[in-house]
Amino acid sequence: AGPGSYTVGTMSERFDCHYCRDPLQGKKYVQKEGRHCCVKCFDKFCANTCIECKKPIGADSKELHFKNRYWHDNCFRCFKCYTSLVNEPFMLRENNKVWCSNCTAAEDAPRCKGCFKPIIAGDQNVEYKKMVWHKDCFTCSQCKQVIGSGSFFPKGDDFYCVSCHEHKFAKTCAKCKNPITSGGLTYQEQPWHSECFICSNCKKQLGGKRFTAVEDQFYCVECYKECVAKKCAGCKNPITAGFGRGTSVVNYEDESWHDYCFKCTKCARGLANKRFVCHNGKIYCAECPKRL
Repeated sequence: AGPGSYTVGTMSERFDCHYCRDPLQGKKYVQKEGRHCCVKCFDKFCANTCIECKKPIGADSKELHFKNRYWHDNCFRCFKCYTSLVNEPFMLRENNKVWCSNCTAAEDAPRCKGCFKPIIAGDQNVEYKKMVWHKDCFTCSQCKQVIGSGSFFPKGDDFYCVSCHEHKFAKTCAKCKNPITSGGLTYQEQPWHSECFICSNCKKQLGGKRFTAVEDQFYCVECYKECVAKKCAGCKNPITAGFGRGTSVVNYEDESWHDYCFKCTKCARGLANKRFVCHNGKIYCAECPKRL
């Protein structure tokens, strides 16, 4: 856009310069507000001052103006990137500086917490608790690999990928020694994966079920009865203290009985915690052998 307040031409009539009184006929002149003046006087007395370079905008220069502000055409550039804004969209910002639309968008855009550069429209980003990152700037505090839009764990001001969080913070299974990332259970103050806390015989998971520990091995009720428990010398069934009827076991020499199966062969009197006699491999109360 050019100025509309004056015209430039070559004088064909007899006029004198309004300021220096030199004749203008046959010379280049400027007409402004009904007055005719030579180019030299125009530059000295009438020319607008460029808001950027602070120099007069002479009659021979191209002038641009906006809201009573004036620029040389070659001074009308983006304050940030120096791109010419002649015939381009622009914005007048603080200190009367003009900005192109791209730099304006970048300046007003949120800043990446990783690189501190603006996140502009079209950039892939990650947001968390009013903070924002470029997708490639959102990295694990431990391994520095890009987390992007993947899963992560926040710890204070740090962020960890799943793998680093597991190795740095997760509990370690007492059996396999690998991190426990979810679920799991505790036995005797030690953590276990549910899939690691299993019956030593049938391999079924024992979480939430009754089991017995024997010399650091775990057994479900069925496998304990079948594979581990002693057989009662009386009823020949497994002795599973705590699983069924009775909780006491009677041991004599190399044999064992349920407390309720340890009784006199003749009178069937219960002999647990009582005096008894062994005769020809059989158990009797103290009275019955006298009657044999």
